[in-house]
Amino acid sequence: MRNNICHLFILFLTLALLAFTFDCYALEINGQFSISGILAGAYQYQDVDGDDDLGRGAVPLQLALTYAPGENDVFSAKFGFAAGNGLIDRTGFALSPWTADLEDDTRDINGRNRDYLLTAWYMHRFEFGAESGISVTGGIIDATDYLDENTYSNDEYTQFMNEALVNGPNAFLPSYDIGASLQFTHKDLALSGVLMHIGENDTGNSYNFYGLQLGYTIETFLGPGNYRMLVGATSNDFLDPSGLAQENRKCLLFSFDQQFGSNYGTWLRMGTQDDAAAISYKNIYSGGIYISGQLWGRQNDNGGIGYAHLNGGNTGLDTSRVLEAYIRFGLNDYLAFTMDIQYMNDDYEIAEKIKGFIYGLRMAAEF
Repeated sequence: MRNNICHLFILFLTLALLAFTFDCYALEINGQFSISGILAGAYQYQDVDGDDDLGRGAVPLQLALTYAPGENDVFSAKFGFAAGNGLIDRTGFALSPWTADLEDDTRDINGRNRDYLLTAWYMHRFEFGAESGISVTGGIIDATDYLDENTYSNDEYTQFMNEALVNGPNAFLPSYDIGASLQFTHKDLALSGVLMHIGENDTGNSYNFYGLQLGYTIETFLGPGNYRMLVGATSNDFLDPSGLAQENRKCLLFSFDQQFGSNYGTWLRMGTQDDAAAISYKNIYSGGIYISGQLWGRQNDNGGIGYAHLNGGNTGLDTSRVLEAYIRFGLNDYLAFTMDIQYMNDDYEIAEKIKGFIYGLRMAAEF
């Protein structure tokens, strides 16, 4: 454990040096080509009943190359590299305590024998007046870039770390594979559609994913609010609970976020999925509050408290509960340090429950 802490401390010093050395968010080569990215490191220690107490760290790096030859055209490629898997392959909890793309996530992606290249796509936008348009994207894409967004609960580098508080796990949104998306916007209304072909699921089958999201943004005296409804489905390539038949998956998910004045915000997710296939969770109910650092005079700081309750699966896991709180200190416009604590509880139908705390430190430099 002492060596892991020393390595993480060295990483944090390196991140601080990088952030104070480079005075830009992205390196703009010219008016058309730019490079951006994020370098992060986290150390998490679990103190858990029914499992080993241990600590692990991980360091992910993501680089995005963007070329915009015209006002409505964009080519983009994102690469992901990482050292270590953190607690993911050691903890007994069903949910990942840090859902970043770590070492195993960047290799043999979706069984495609492709390493490190996460996305590579081309987007063109068709404008229909000043307030309407359609963006069409094709290539290697990530469904979470277009579906299940949330202002206060959607970024594992600057907000919550736990899988249940970044996206809805029961919505089975795939990442980093061949697909296309269409995004229509008209004033405060947004409609997003995603079609993807995934090389491999957990049982080794390739499958198709279909997602559609309707969103509406409303401006009130309290601040902006976003209200979204997502429906998703797959082809019949998932095993049923008996392991003898193939089934599809279907889900319905609502994701809301609402600002309350200049210092606070709140968010909510709730949804369900069909249980014909073998699933860990049928239902999710999650929500929380966001606190801006403006409350104590530091605009780059933020914090949050979130809770998730997941149940209704058919693979032996009865209920998972997650309570997470974090406080993030922006050291400058590019570097931030986060302290995080999670309480997790997994109840099984037969096996002994697992419960306990995970304490985390995270540092991330965006450039």
